[in-house]
Amino acid sequence: MSNKTILATCYAVNPFKGSEDGMGWNFVYQIARFNKVIAITRENNRDAIEKFMAQNPDPIYQNITYMYFDLPYWMRFWKKGGRGAMLYYTMWQKGIVSFIKKQNLKFDIAHNVNFHNDWTPSYLWKLNKPMVWGPIGHHPIIPAQYLKPYAASYLIKDRATWFVKKAFWNTSLSLKTTVKKANHIFCMNTGVEKMLNLKNKSFSIQPSVATEDFYHHDIPKKENFHLISVGRFVPLKGFDLTIFSFIQFLEGLSPEAKKECKLTLVGTGPEKAFYQKIIAEHQVEQYVEIIEWIDRKDLMKLYEKASVFLFPSHEGAGMVVAEALSFGLPVVCLNNEGPGEFINASCGIAVDQLDYEATIKGLSQALVKLQADKELLYKMSLDARKHFENNFTWNSRGEHLNAVYNKL
Repeated sequence: MSNKTILATCYAVNPFKGSEDGMGWNFVYQIARFNKVIAITRENNRDAIEKFMAQNPDPIYQNITYMYFDLPYWMRFWKKGGRGAMLYYTMWQKGIVSFIKKQNLKFDIAHNVNFHNDWTPSYLWKLNKPMVWGPIGHHPIIPAQYLKPYAASYLIKDRATWFVKKAFWNTSLSLKTTVKKANHIFCMNTGVEKMLNLKNKSFSIQPSVATEDFYHHDIPKKENFHLISVGRFVPLKGFDLTIFSFIQFLEGLSPEAKKECKLTLVGTGPEKAFYQKIIAEHQVEQYVEIIEWIDRKDLMKLYEKASVFLFPSHEGAGMVVAEALSFGLPVVCLNNEGPGEFINASCGIAVDQLDYEATIKGLSQALVKLQADKELLYKMSLDARKHFENNFTWNSRGEHLNAVYNKL
């Protein structure tokens, strides 16, 4: 079964979490389906990894060796949660090379799995083995019209971050060397190819997100019209567009039709009061519920009851899109480098990024279309499930990874 040994560096690995941490765990597991893997991660991930492996025995673990590496305390005492994570990550990436050399490890390919930034370098090419980099990507710049309802500080912060990214892309020699030395690059979306100028490189474009399959029945026809949206309450996720487009959609319905409509927002964050204010001002409290973070199993139950996933987010990724598709939920989103590239016309509607009012109108018209035509909604549900099976299962990621390794 195992024909190669892959050395994988994964800054974040936690099988109990979603997002970056969950992806780290799943990538290592997928590599181990076909090859031996030496996975190096941070010391603070050890307990979760060992606990999960003890609770969920699996023969595939025989192919996995976890090792733990952190920089000495004096190089990390200032890092608190997310604060300083970028700088620490860059130092960790540098430090890991000598750690690996000291261990005298035998391996065939080095793979830098995460952090997923395409603007911070990797140094694994110094190990003089074929190197795979990614999945990598970035959040695209948020179009200014979508930050209008928020404090000006968000626009300033978004533009400042973009300025820093551009400085790395344009001037970092280490980054240019990483691109040059990588034998294959996994890109999250088409934006990576443009920014890193990958014309003559071996690369593949594939969303970094995937999810386990929690859905095990046939997709039913939905009698109600329940919308769901999931994420942190920050401008990046576009919940203002979600709420306004739902309000506009409701305005066109008869009192009878309104009874079967509901919007569920799952999440919390700094903008919660702002969103509650919009809901109250438009007197739609009876149609909108906000549920703070819940256990993943309970979230799956909410997906199961819903009929459409409304997600006008501006990010470059979005694991929740993969989850929603797995439950056969058609996705209504923006036509952008993130969720807009995860779907196609058979399983979702991507609305063009126009001015603020026109975007809301486009989103609400997409909802009108799905609500008015139950047959179309059902057909798109079946196609959403198919699209998930073909593109967003972890196993499909594992097969793609293995094909790349075999080419090297």
